[in-house]
Amino acid sequence: MPEPVEDVTYRQQDWYAEELADRHFVRCEFFHVDLTEAVSQGAVFTDCVFGNVAFNASRHTDSAFSRCTFKRCNLFEAEFTGCKLLGSSFDQCDLRPLRVDGGDWSFVGLAGADLRGVRFTDVRMREVDLTGADLTGATVTGVDLSGAQLHAAKLVRADLRGSDLTALDPTTVQRAGAIIDAEQAIVLAQTLGFELR
Repeated sequence: MPEPVEDVTYRQQDWYAEELADRHFVRCEFFHVDLTEAVSQGAVFTDCVFGNVAFNASRHTDSAFSRCTFKRCNLFEAEFTGCKLLGSSFDQCDLRPLRVDGGDWSFVGLAGADLRGVRFTDVRMREVDLTGADLTGATVTGVDLSGAQLHAAKLVRADLRGSDLTALDPTTVQRAGAIIDAEQAIVLAQTLGFELR
């Protein structure tokens, strides 16, 4: 791992299709940076701020965005595979369609996010904040949502099979047509106070 770049501000940079392999940024700020079709492999961003950054069609593998802030960023068709986004937050970002496979998105702030049709598969999302998020038609399968904040979330037609729904109060979400498996049905029945015999 090369020496980390610390406390640098990047503005109006064209990093189109840039390859960010094993790069390390600490407390850096990125404003109006074009990362369209950029590829990161093993890159590390710690306590960084991304403002109006274009991540369109970018691909990230085994990279880490720890405690980063994403504001008004565009993640159209971005893909994250095996990435860690611990404690990061997304505010007014365009997150559709987004694909996340594996990795750790625990403690991520996605309150009020438009996540219609996105795909989260086999991701750890413990204590993620999805308050008021719109997950209509989303795929959220094999996801660890233990301790997640899901109040007022829209889960209409969402595929939730294989995910940990122990934190879900079905009375506080929109859930028409949401798909769950038999094991989850038992958990939700118990949450509602039913006794299964």
